This record gives sequence, C-alpha cells and structure tokens, in this order.
Amino acid sequence: MATNLTLEPAELPTDAVEVGRIADAWGVKGWFKVLSHSSSPEALFSSKRWYLQPSERGAKTFAGTVLLSIRQAKDHSDTVVAWAQGIDDRDAAEALRGARIFVPRSSFPSTTEGEYYWIDLIGLAVVNREGVALGQVQELMSTGPQTVLVLTYEQDGKAQERMIPFVSAFIDNVDLAEKRITVDWQPDY
Repeated sequence: MATNLTLEPAELPTDAVEVGRIADAWGVKGWFKVLSHSSSPEALFSSKRWYLQPSERGAKTFAGTVLLSIRQAKDHSDTVVAWAQGIDDRDAAEALRGARIFVPRSSFPSTTEGEYYWIDLIGLAVVNREGVALGQVQELMSTGPQTVLVLTYEQDGKAQERMIPFVSAFIDNVDLAEKRITVDWQPDY
C-alpha cells in the first residue's frame, strides 16, 4: 500500500488525555472509524485538534506525535466516524489504523454541577466522614446501572482493592481542587 500520508509533527499537550483509537477506514473519501474509550464521546466531538501517536503494536505508518485537524466527527450506527484535513482517500485513512487519539483536557466540554469526567477522579484520595483514609481512586468501572470507584490501598504491607458505588447515597463531596472525595463508607464494608 503506497500512500502519500503527510502529517504535521506536534508536541503532545501536557494535559492530553487518550480518548480513543482509530479503528479503520470508513468509505472511500478519507473518513475513518474511531473506537472511543468512553460511552459518551463528547471530547472527540468538541475538539477539532486531535493528537495521534502510533499504536504500540503492528506496522507504524508514522512516528512520534502528529496533529490531525478534524473537519468533521459524528455518531454513526453505534460508532464514531471522522474526517480530517489531508486525509482524502481510503488509503490515507487506512494508514492511520491503530493510532491512539489524544485531546487536551482543556478542550473537553464543561460539566454541570455534580457531573465529573472519570479522568478527573482518577488519583483522588478517598476519605470517609470520620476522616479515615480509604484509598486512592485507581479506576472507575461501569456496572450498568451505576459507576463504581475502584480504590487501591495498602494493608499489612499488601496492596488491596476496595470498591465504592459512585452514587449520591455514598458520595458526600467531590473536591477536585483538594483532590479528595468524602464518602459515607466504613473501612470494614
């Protein structure tokens, strides 16, 4: 496959967040399918500048970080499709297959009161009402009806995990500035 893929080298922004991957070409005019890391891919739609890095595995058609100026990104049948400047045919779109997509956190849409991006919660300390440290948010997990905070902590020198439902019944306060979540939860739950 020979393609004239010319991508603009760029530096990854310090607040860059990986939001998805390019899956494959879509159609013949340079559109491509995107596998979003989120069930609500607003960050993909709000940012017109995507930063790409090559996949860790497989053939690499570019190196380092490159900037992709997005002409259009939209939902299409349970997936996201996008079209970028300079990607004008199927071969060029296929050359991006597997690329990791990053967007600056600063370009994410604003959240409403009581709404948080998962990326903003990861790393926060979790304490209960009595001030007892319960752990640090390692990841979040969707269980269907609710989201669960997965905390890591150490007990007797061993790494442990604790899960707390991220629902108003247990979450008293999220303080992003203080990097702390206060919960109604006990260590022995």
